[in-house]
Amino acid sequence: MHCNFFKDKIALITGSSRGIGSAIARKFATQGADIIVNFRKSGGKSQEQGELLCKDIRDMGRRAFLIQADIAVKESVKEMFHEIDEKLGRLDFLILNAAKAPFKPLEKLPERELRQLVETNYLGNIFCVQAALPLLEKSAGKIVFISSLGSRFYNPAYPLGTMKAAMESAVRDLAESLSIKKISVNGICGGIVKTDSFKVLRQYWEELDQIPDELFVEPDEIADAVVFLCDPASRGIQGQMIVVDRGLSNRLYRPFLKADKKQELSY
Repeated sequence: MHCNFFKDKIALITGSSRGIGSAIARKFATQGADIIVNFRKSGGKSQEQGELLCKDIRDMGRRAFLIQADIAVKESVKEMFHEIDEKLGRLDFLILNAAKAPFKPLEKLPERELRQLVETNYLGNIFCVQAALPLLEKSAGKIVFISSLGSRFYNPAYPLGTMKAAMESAVRDLAESLSIKKISVNGICGGIVKTDSFKVLRQYWEELDQIPDELFVEPDEIADAVVFLCDPASRGIQGQMIVVDRGLSNRLYRPFLKADKKQELSY
């Protein structure tokens, strides 16, 4: 990493009050950046967690700003970026992390949930990019999208994967169209991370219990990759998805052992 590159720069991480987003926010703060923490709904647990995260970041000696915005609503996104422009006047890094979807097969989603799936996880990200452009153009900023292996592999109740796949294509297209503005666009395709949603995911994916602990990704590992893509050291990477999954997706078949068998995993 380049020494002091992140000092006093500003990073917005959508959906960052908890989980991977929170880890990314903390990582940027440790590198010297000031942080905009975004959460979707006022008055709930996410706001409370966002306030605690901001306190932790301020305790690190960095500035932290908590902004409520539902990225699925274009007007809400416009208001968030207006506030950023008014309060800070700049933005260096836009991390598209927010996501929301039910755990159901696609064929069982009613129209309301289908629209929410697209509005939050595709349109919402595009709204953020569009609204951020004036600020990012001034700073030759970076955009990083957080995807998952669900974009590439079937999961029995993970319709979010289809939107992640759509956004991975958008990363490629945006990288090309925004290169003239000196804006870098890349993404991270994360493996299986033990966040809040993991407990729900394991109810629909029985094989999760057979995956060895060493193949689970820590939120910090995703955060490290995000910060790298925002560092000048990644200047040769443009329009790419970097897979951070500890090698889980390298094989079509892997001889997992039952947890109760005290044998080493064979590779």
